[in-house]
Amino acid sequence: MDQLNLVLREGLTGMRVVRSFDRQEDELKRFDQANQEMTMTAVQVQKIMAAMMPMMMLIMNVATLAVVWFGGLRISHGAMEVGDLMAFIQYAMQIMFSLMMGAMLFIMIPRGQASAQRIQEVLAIKPDISSSTNHQLNKKEIEQTQGLVEFKHVSFYYKGAENPALMDLNFTAVPGETTAIIGGTGSGKSTLLNLIPRFYDVSEGEILIDGINIKNWPIEVLRRKIGYVPQKAVLFTGSVEDNLRFGHDNATDDEIKQAASIAVADEFVRQMKEGYASIVSQGGKNLSGGQKQRLSIARALVRKPPIYLFDDSFSALDYKTDAKLREALITQTQAATCIIVAQRISTVINADKIIVLDDGKVAGIGSHQALMKSCKVYQEIVASQVNKEELA
Repeated sequence: MDQLNLVLREGLTGMRVVRSFDRQEDELKRFDQANQEMTMTAVQVQKIMAAMMPMMMLIMNVATLAVVWFGGLRISHGAMEVGDLMAFIQYAMQIMFSLMMGAMLFIMIPRGQASAQRIQEVLAIKPDISSSTNHQLNKKEIEQTQGLVEFKHVSFYYKGAENPALMDLNFTAVPGETTAIIGGTGSGKSTLLNLIPRFYDVSEGEILIDGINIKNWPIEVLRRKIGYVPQKAVLFTGSVEDNLRFGHDNATDDEIKQAASIAVADEFVRQMKEGYASIVSQGGKNLSGGQKQRLSIARALVRKPPIYLFDDSFSALDYKTDAKLREALITQTQAATCIIVAQRISTVINADKIIVLDDGKVAGIGSHQALMKSCKVYQEIVASQVNKEELA
């Protein structure tokens, strides 16, 4: 059954890919094979049941006949009352029905065992990352977080990997400045960003926020101080307002509308039939990629944290909307630490500090003008996106 559901789910979620590559017949064969295996198993079970049920009924009726026969003989000799015989028949029937229910359990138990094993595997998993219980942060320090992020000799290995995803990173992201991270595919940009909220723990070195190692922060407090916009925009079933309030439960209507306006989402939300009360379908399937990204950015802005992390969050936006959004972000994030991972030069060109990654190592740090003079990797990225006339 699990295999059948797997094939069916893949076929439905990847429907457009299947059609675009004209693989409908192959998917039908996969489904047919899984269905045949399920069918054969079900047929075997039903054969056993088909043989068992008549057998159980035969035994039950033969037992009833025997009770009546021998009971009748005892009644005729005066050794038993008719009421005793009826009670005996009822007891015998209860026992036989219990045996039939026991037989049904032989079908239910294997299913239960398979399901219980899956559940137990999940319950047995212990998180690799746990919240610190030895922190010395007081309430005042937590409330007065500035958002200064420091990477000191940070290296990171994925489990089982021979080579590090990140190697000996050293930089500082200062509040009030925008720090941009750029590099080729697989250079470690998203990995770097995921280390800050402790989705992973560093293998070597340390990450500090306001001079305190993030491992010494309570994990729920650390993540409350971060407004994270993931690379893949994720929205939840409910209204637009509910999705934006996901960033801050107690946000007012004005704060929600202000965040949407800064994220250039207010325009299309107002055009929706019920405005901010409009329903977002599962996974945001009734919205375009750019609309989902803008709502994800607005959700982070509602929180008003001291640290903003944007993981390639402008990729689905057109250049006009991208420029408008970044301009509006400057006023909102002017007192916060803003770290942006991006692929477009236009997104990072005006950043206060640009960090260029190449195979997990820092290839250069500086402004656009400085990197154009000193960093070959950055020059190649710029040349691949901007022609000489535009660059001039």
